[in-house]
Amino acid sequence: MSEPMDKKGLTEADIRTKFITPALLGIDGSKWNVMTQLREEVYFTKGRVIVHGKTTKRGEAKKADYLLYYKPNIPIAIIEAKDNNHAVGDGMQQALEYAELLDVPFVYSSNGDAFLEHDRTGTADPVEREIPLVDFPTPAELWNRYRFAKGYSPEQEAIATQDYYDDGSGKAPRYYQLTAINRTVDAIARGENRILLVMATGTGKTYTAFQIIWRLWKAGAKKRILFLVDRNILADQTKTNDFKPFGQAMTKITNRTADKAFEIYLSLYQAVTGTEEDQNIYKQFSPDFFDLIVVDECHRGSAADDASWRKILEYFSSATQIGLTATPKETETVSNIEYFGESIFSYSLRQGISDGFLAPYKVVRIGIDKDLDGWRPEVGQTDKYGQLIEDREYNDLDFDRNMILQKRTELVAAKITEFLKGTDRFSKTIVFCENINHAERMRQALVNANADLAAANSKYVMRITGDNDEGKAQLDNFIDPESTFPVIATTSRLMTTGVDAQTCKLIVLDRRIASMTEFKQIIGRGTRINEDYNKLYFTIMDFKRATALFADPDFDGDPVQIYEPGPNDLPIPPDDPADPNSPEQAGDILPEPFGQEGNDGHGRVTYHVDDVEVVVATERVQYLDEDGRLITESLKNFTRKAVQKEYASLDAFLTQWNSSDRKHAIVQELANRGVFFDELAEQVGTDLDVFDIICHVAFDRPPLTRRERAENVRKRDIFGKYEASARAVLDALLEKFADGGLNSLEFLDILKVDPLTKFGTPIEIVKIFGGKEPYLAAIQYLETQIYQEVA
Repeated sequence: MSEPMDKKGLTEADIRTKFITPALLGIDGSKWNVMTQLREEVYFTKGRVIVHGKTTKRGEAKKADYLLYYKPNIPIAIIEAKDNNHAVGDGMQQALEYAELLDVPFVYSSNGDAFLEHDRTGTADPVEREIPLVDFPTPAELWNRYRFAKGYSPEQEAIATQDYYDDGSGKAPRYYQLTAINRTVDAIARGENRILLVMATGTGKTYTAFQIIWRLWKAGAKKRILFLVDRNILADQTKTNDFKPFGQAMTKITNRTADKAFEIYLSLYQAVTGTEEDQNIYKQFSPDFFDLIVVDECHRGSAADDASWRKILEYFSSATQIGLTATPKETETVSNIEYFGESIFSYSLRQGISDGFLAPYKVVRIGIDKDLDGWRPEVGQTDKYGQLIEDREYNDLDFDRNMILQKRTELVAAKITEFLKGTDRFSKTIVFCENINHAERMRQALVNANADLAAANSKYVMRITGDNDEGKAQLDNFIDPESTFPVIATTSRLMTTGVDAQTCKLIVLDRRIASMTEFKQIIGRGTRINEDYNKLYFTIMDFKRATALFADPDFDGDPVQIYEPGPNDLPIPPDDPADPNSPEQAGDILPEPFGQEGNDGHGRVTYHVDDVEVVVATERVQYLDEDGRLITESLKNFTRKAVQKEYASLDAFLTQWNSSDRKHAIVQELANRGVFFDELAEQVGTDLDVFDIICHVAFDRPPLTRRERAENVRKRDIFGKYEASARAVLDALLEKFADGGLNSLEFLDILKVDPLTKFGTPIEIVKIFGGKEPYLAAIQYLETQIYQEVA
């Protein structure tokens, strides 16, 4: 008879393999299907992109130990496993956190002895109970409990369990898309007819809409469906990409003709409405023709009561209607929430960046003297066309509208070019301008600033605006990651939405933006990640203080900044309140404004001044704390607080530092907490080790340079107990520390570089010390000696 197994000595992986998985499968394997219903170690986020300097890395992704599915893409339970040195319920709190994210009704924790169950349906009494391993519920048992909690009829259940579209490629919805799809299908199955989904730009709203429509269509719940968009490129992208599986059942409404032989209709809402009654093509359909209408980007001007899609939806009022938006609108006069109701699911820009599905960004704020201080013409001064300039003070409300300072445009183009030359001159760049004329002037200035590349290819810089067919024809090439040109696009409003620019690395704001809706849309042009093209973050260059909107409570993003200005840069003065007369103050994306020579399109005279000098007054540095908020205090003050939050005193820090086998881990943890060591070094001394930076900035201790620390070690002659060859290696490592700091000691890769290579290969060097363990012990001893003096 064999001895009973000692569970306490088993790893968590062993507990899963030997106890939890067998309990899920059942004695005869008849409970959960291991191929279709059970997944282990399911990573459901990507891991936040962490930006330090010009380098990026992924943070830790969230992982469920087990996810159980009633059917593919319909998750029903989550299990968090622990080793047997934990109690049965020790994993419950983490499992509940994940269950809320994944929208899973049944939650379990186990240590291999039993399961603790938490029922999130709201119908269980008690909510939590412990059950033996052998009594883990079957898929049918859990689904029956869930179905009871939902109150499904057989017809409703058939809709809620309808299969997803699967193209066989292995592509699966992301976890938040699953939640959005399942909640929407569930709501419609239960009879809800007005639904709002809020999903940040770049998170796959169209793919989510496709799966919703597919499941409802295949279930027979909705037979004729209208998908409304507000840009032609969106309709075309949708038809050829996400909606392609609908095949011959789908049509795009064109030429104002209503062919009633199809089941899936794509349309611009401008294409089915008009100023004249006979242009309203949608009235060629009977009011009950469509069962389902989905409105993409329902936040735009269309959210007003008299907007185009509102008229269409009111005509087809018997249809189920879904609104998709990245930015729900709620003002006194405009509301998509009033129409659709509160959203049944929201996935914010902040959450997308935190999960690693969206790109974080740096912010470079540049203040131009005339923008900050204003400009007043001299008495009798005329513009370059001889017009007498009205005598008053002009400010950033006027510039590039009714007051054009040519040298201001040239300065902005020069700063953009300087940035690209310092990073990558072929980084896709969008420059947002005040109007079409401004976009054209900016194109010219950028061509002149990049004369070499513009001469090599005329499409290096292009104006892409609503009035320009040549520019619009290049929009697909700008979006295409494989197409090098155009590189820089100047625009006004055409590219604020619907431009899936996966490789856009620079967004330039040279236009006042007072609308949070528009601001989020513009930021969304850069938030897509494309790892194949090394696009993991992007930069916002702000000339108009538009990024003051980051401080607005309605903003849910995640700005990062690591731009390094000169030491004499000044802080930007407080931002002015938004001008109530500004067109953007209405809160919407306006039609593309032209502006004519001699006036600004609003009847005001436009002046063109080419002889007024313009200079950069400020370049502001900001950083991001661990919660994604911009730091407004000095970097040193922020660092002091961040370190002291972890270590209450110098002694507490020294105790942890001296007892740690890997001091780099302490540095990395502080970096993850938002401490910017590279930027700090620029301020307090690039010749200081991170240890001295921390002690000096956080605890006011006078620092020693790395070289001083290395020489102090040499003076103490601490290598005497080692053989000559080992002493030589340690002395070479000490020299590497003096040059490069802590990393030079704690990573074996240092043994592969000169002058260490003269001692042999890394394996041969380690053997000099008698093996890996004695080598590591020698490194720890060396570190102890280096950091012996705090000084």
